[in-house]
Amino acid sequence: MQNNTKKIIRNLRKRQNLTLSQLAQKVGVNTSSLSRIERGELNVNITLLQKLANALNTSPQVFFEETLIHHHGLGLTNPFIQHFRLAAKFINQFNKKIFVIALGGDVINDKQFSHIAHDINLLHSLNVNIVLVHGIRPQIDHLLKLHKNKTQLVRNQRVTDKEALGHIIDTNGRIRINIESILSSSMIDSPMAGSEIKLSSGNFLTARPLGVIDGIDMQHTGQIRKVDTKAITNKLQNNEIVIVSPIGFSPIGEIFNLSYEQVAAQVARSIKANKLIYYVNDNGILNARGDLIPEMSSNKAENLIYAIENKSSPETAPYISYNDFNILKSSLYAIKNKIEKVHLINRHINGSLIEELYTDKGSGTILTEFPLEIIRQATSKDTKRIHQLIEPLGQKEVLVHKALDQIEGDILNFYVIEHNHNLIGCVALYPYEKMIEVGCFAIDSNYQNQGYGSKLLKFCEKEVQKLNGNSIFILTTQSEHWFLEKGFQLNNKDLIPSAREKNYEVERNSKFFTKKL
Repeated sequence: MQNNTKKIIRNLRKRQNLTLSQLAQKVGVNTSSLSRIERGELNVNITLLQKLANALNTSPQVFFEETLIHHHGLGLTNPFIQHFRLAAKFINQFNKKIFVIALGGDVINDKQFSHIAHDINLLHSLNVNIVLVHGIRPQIDHLLKLHKNKTQLVRNQRVTDKEALGHIIDTNGRIRINIESILSSSMIDSPMAGSEIKLSSGNFLTARPLGVIDGIDMQHTGQIRKVDTKAITNKLQNNEIVIVSPIGFSPIGEIFNLSYEQVAAQVARSIKANKLIYYVNDNGILNARGDLIPEMSSNKAENLIYAIENKSSPETAPYISYNDFNILKSSLYAIKNKIEKVHLINRHINGSLIEELYTDKGSGTILTEFPLEIIRQATSKDTKRIHQLIEPLGQKEVLVHKALDQIEGDILNFYVIEHNHNLIGCVALYPYEKMIEVGCFAIDSNYQNQGYGSKLLKFCEKEVQKLNGNSIFILTTQSEHWFLEKGFQLNNKDLIPSAREKNYEVERNSKFFTKKL
């Protein structure tokens, strides 16, 4: 039971002037046990919860509500209910969709797969079709080093000789069985406890030799010739989780070692997956400063790959590892082959898959063909959402309060910024003589400090220049530092355009900032 529920029990008891012993007697438990319940040290079963509700003259529902009704005066929030409601739109959106999830052998080596398996099973229980592609590279590196078999790398790909191929076949079998064993677990703490998980693996990949590269025979290193799309699709339609290994077979029985990153991308393309998800070594793709790049268009990814391959600067991508670079290249291939979104998430963070998919903020880097955000002129359909953004700031007196009908009547002055089809910010431009006011500037709290405000302001400046305006101004009470950082200067209020001065609210005492363009 949630800690908030336990707080609710204690607060309801005190509001009804009941001692611990009095309430304990009513529900038939000893005082010590009730005290432990209120401290969060003892769980409550549904039978006892019903007795507590009866003793406190309330309904069991009150223990699980997001906010308790006003006559209790408790104002407590159940975070689980709130987060679950926010995730509901994604649950509906992902129903019956196909996700390809790719993870390297490091995940197995570092014993991280058990948590990931729980998340995969949870997605499966939410009616998401899953294809899991795994790698075995670190296990092979270890075996080759152990047997003192030195293999050559050509353009970041291993030359697979006959001895190495034997290790690859054996290791792949062990890894795949280990993955199947963990996914099939029905332990009590598993999301699929009590359910039967159906798994399927097999010969889904037809391959051919990579051939001779830079004068070197790659031997048993191959590339995919064909994906058995029909077989994989049939397995998914039978509600099975499909496991794909990085090994392919030729029509004449040859076996080839494949890159799991490329396998994942090509399988996703072939089965027309809705998402491709890679587990990487960090939070996603990091820039030269080590900061997360939360979103990347195909054009930006292409430029980054080109810069790395041509070594335009030793500091181009110091935080992108060899493995993650291969993932970035395969991600770009997928995007160029009509996979709508590719997600790169941190393998070291328990639950990163769920956070990335079922929250607005996400947890890693998302790659798309085009930028996720767009800025456009508002329409009457946006009125309610704009009001939702502005109203909390109006209550805090950060912005001037605007009623719904005022916004609707003013809608042609508004512009909005959308992220992934969600309206996350708004601004209004009001022309006064040669100056244009930037007003009603608001960004959803979940998207602040991510650069969206700066993008919206830059858009405003370009729009003003299109209107032959040479300066903009804002009136603000609490956001002066942000605008100062963006090049605005505090100015004398006597310079406020006369038409605007008539509507200036003296009691707000807003400061007047201007910026020449």
